[in-house]
Amino acid sequence: MRLTTISNRAIHNWNKVPVTLQSSKRSTKPIQTDFDVFTNDPPRPLLQRIFYRSTQIFVLLMFKIILRLQIRNVDRFPMSGGALICPNHLSNYDPMVIGCISTRRVSFLAKKDLFKFKPMGWLLYALDCIPIDRQATGIGGMKETLRRLKQQESVMLFPEGERSFDGEMLPMMTGFTALVKRVKVPMVPVGIHGTHEAWPRGQAIPWFGRVRVVVGHPIEFSEVESMSEQEMADYLGRRLEDCYRAARDWNTKKT
Repeated sequence: MRLTTISNRAIHNWNKVPVTLQSSKRSTKPIQTDFDVFTNDPPRPLLQRIFYRSTQIFVLLMFKIILRLQIRNVDRFPMSGGALICPNHLSNYDPMVIGCISTRRVSFLAKKDLFKFKPMGWLLYALDCIPIDRQATGIGGMKETLRRLKQQESVMLFPEGERSFDGEMLPMMTGFTALVKRVKVPMVPVGIHGTHEAWPRGQAIPWFGRVRVVVGHPIEFSEVESMSEQEMADYLGRRLEDCYRAARDWNTKKT
């Protein structure tokens, strides 16, 4: 299964989507014992919730073995309110890594063609994937992305726009900033290191590896509200690079 990133053309169309949005506010209510409230998840059918959590646990355990996956600062994922999860992108492993370590359900963007095969489509919908047509305007996928953020859900996208060829970070694309300005949700930088070595771009078969992930402090909208698109992209890039370097130093440290 290959999840997709968003083209610049598609991202800029967010400004044209006729959806009324409000800024997200974090809940200060104490955590309750109800399943959905306790996990801060959006409401889903019971079987879908069970399937998602079962898959998440299975993938996490599998990655603990084949990727020796370790995470720092997982508590920095916002526990409530809409959030844009922004990891660096090294490998096709990356979406699965983020999905299995997140304390909340995370929506991903997937190529619309993948949904045409019904069993695969069912699987992707059950895992909260959003279909997007990269060859067209992608308006349908954008509207759904905006709707989920408005409903206080968590969505992941790669601000670099594509996977790295050499395992190093790429420059930030500015297209995602239109989305941030529209929905006014925090951005969460997440540094990943080691997935490139296990499954680099151009390699058909994934392999074993050693992966480390460092979650950064959320960037509140108030921090970037007055910035231009380029300034916002550069600011996220610096924060994301700090997380990436921390993950790389941790992963390459001799123990």
